[in-house]
Formats: sequence, structure tokens, C-alpha cells
Amino acid sequence: MKIIRFAVGDIIEMKKSHPCGTNSMRIARVGSDVRVICNGCGRDMTIPREKLEKAVCRITNNTED
Repeated sequence: MKIIRFAVGDIIEMKKSHPCGTNSMRIARVGSDVRVICNGCGRDMTIPREKLEKAVCRITNNTED
């Protein structure tokens, strides 16, 4: 299984939408648990990396160097 590389600031699109209706999230912290923030309602969630890797549909690298 390939490990997906997440970076702080990346925008990810999930397979299923959040209860607020959007499926777009922003990465806030990476590690064994990944902290994401919903782009629709601003909800802050910590998700285990394994679970997040299965739920991600697309990653948009939105990091500013």
C-alpha cells in the first residue's frame, strides 16, 4: 500500500461529504493523526491517517512557499 503524502495547507476532496454539505477539507496538522478543517462550516477534526487515506478522493497542493 502506498503512503499518501499530506502537507499542511493542502486541500483534500473526500469521497463522502461532511454533514454541512461540502466534501472539501484543509490539512492543519500531519502525523499519525491528521487534523483537518472543513472548508464549509469550519469544523476542526482529528482523523487517524489510515482512515483518512481511505476516504480521500483527490489532493490539491495549496501550500505557499
